[in-house]
Amino acid sequence: MLFARRRLAAITAVLAMSVTSGAVISPAFAHPRETAKNATATGFGGAVSSVDAEASAAAIEVLREGGNAADAAVAAAATLGVTEPYSAGIGGGGYFVFYDTGTGQVGTIDGRETAPAAMPHDAFIDPATITPANPAGSPYRFTPELVTSGVSVGVPGTPATWERALERWGTLSLADALQPAIEVASHGFVVDQTFRQQTLDNKPRFEAFTSTSSLFLPGGDAPAVGSVFQNHDLAATYRLLAEQGTDGFYGGPLAAEIAATVQAPPKTATTRLPVPPGRMTAADLAAYRALDQAPTHVDYRGLDVFGMAPSSSGGTTVGEALNILDTFDLAGMSTPENRAPALHHYLEASALAFADRGKYVGDPAFADVPTAALTDPVFGKERACRIDPLEAAEKPVLPGDVSAFDGVCPAGAAAPADEKDTENISTTNLTVADRWGNVVEYTLTIEQTGGSGIVVPGRGFLLNNELTDFSTVFVPTDPNRIEPGKRPRSSMSPTIILKDGKPFLALGSPGGSTIITTVLQTIFNRVDLGMDISEAIAAPRASQRNTVKVTAEPEFITAHGSGLAPFGHILVPSGDAFTSAAEIGAATAIEFRPDGSMVAAAEPFRRGGGSAMVLTPAP
Repeated sequence: MLFARRRLAAITAVLAMSVTSGAVISPAFAHPRETAKNATATGFGGAVSSVDAEASAAAIEVLREGGNAADAAVAAAATLGVTEPYSAGIGGGGYFVFYDTGTGQVGTIDGRETAPAAMPHDAFIDPATITPANPAGSPYRFTPELVTSGVSVGVPGTPATWERALERWGTLSLADALQPAIEVASHGFVVDQTFRQQTLDNKPRFEAFTSTSSLFLPGGDAPAVGSVFQNHDLAATYRLLAEQGTDGFYGGPLAAEIAATVQAPPKTATTRLPVPPGRMTAADLAAYRALDQAPTHVDYRGLDVFGMAPSSSGGTTVGEALNILDTFDLAGMSTPENRAPALHHYLEASALAFADRGKYVGDPAFADVPTAALTDPVFGKERACRIDPLEAAEKPVLPGDVSAFDGVCPAGAAAPADEKDTENISTTNLTVADRWGNVVEYTLTIEQTGGSGIVVPGRGFLLNNELTDFSTVFVPTDPNRIEPGKRPRSSMSPTIILKDGKPFLALGSPGGSTIITTVLQTIFNRVDLGMDISEAIAAPRASQRNTVKVTAEPEFITAHGSGLAPFGHILVPSGDAFTSAAEIGAATAIEFRPDGSMVAAAEPFRRGGGSAMVLTPAP
């Protein structure tokens, strides 16, 4: 299938500047990139929402030429690997959720990264700290040692996810689905302020590697806003996948190069970063498999909510929190003038679900994860006993007892988990629907913004640092402890909601562990507070993850801080250790209306705003 891109005649000016490898920066007027972003689009025949206009345009192009939602989602994800390389790409992993209109069933693919087979339990212990007085040693500092390292790199799952999604549900070959992304990588995209700022935020890390600095810091600086960034190395890598399938990634020269890069990162001579090496081998790549698995499912106010089962904690934690909230009349306790009582219950339910996440959820291949109990409405009803309607509980709250519950108050409790949240805020998400009624919700990532900071030399993509999602200290009873071949726990929460057996809403978000609360709050906003889906996404956010203080966007504090103070909630402004951003998440969604129309919704402002498109706009 040919994907004819509409380019201005001036494209020859860009092509004339092309080189056989590396990046090219050229004036923006030479490239007619799809730069217009609309946060909401309503129409028929198919829809997409993503953070990037080029990626959304790729999906719409595939839909227009007869591809289905799975085809379009892979095309959009591959394009995000070009235009959002610090959030996602073939060096990472993710979770793919699909509603099949032919069967009426929801299926999922676990494409999470895995720890190398030689990964020891003490992989995150700095050997330099092992002394006679401290024979066990101490963990590497999270920043900068662990996040910028080979030891943090997991075996990527994204290429396998794309291939498996197309095998199960698609109509295109991987080669055809990659064509829009190959074209964008070859011709380039216009650099915006977000891309430049993310590059600058990572400059000390990117400067540590010869391959990364040459690609993303040409001339020693981040690409200028308005310039065109071309990634010919990535285009060539995509062509390799188009020709050889994922065998060209998980075997052969590329697999050997990935393993060599992890084991001996290409450090610059001047860097002061220690960059601990990793243990990945070509055999680890050859052994990788994306896993088909059943979704989680809960009933929320008559809606069927399907999510991602472990190794993700998204489906169980969002599902449990909804089961808790389902026992309360949130709409009845909320008015436009005073939403504090309902928000209090949202925050408390989230804290309770996070307590159980930390206690019980890990890779089910290595830990006995009680998924059925965590999503059982009776367990949720019993956990709801812990919510005082007038006062926030002292945090952290204790986890529930999944071995014995009957939904009757008072509720039992279990011993607390010993864990520390190290999940980072980056990642990206996309939502796609086609004319036949198939729906995709897909969250993919390379972990923090910029991943490990390591570009595979000559290949044009960054490697993830997903293994930092494991607990940094090995505790035998911890379900998220480091183990060879294991998938670290994730918070990615791609979610599809059915009403009377048909799609009603699909949504997801980036944001590390705040993904869970973003998805939960968006559902709460839409279903309980009566907002339309665009309002539900745009509304200011707060994230309670079983901590003493609630992380909240400044706008949320302004709007609801005084109302929540009498309940005892302590709100602190959001932000992260790597940037000055105060945003929580960057959601995408599609809502399906009774008349057959679709409302694609993206962020109006967060992360520079998202891109919602439909195949045929409503009149």
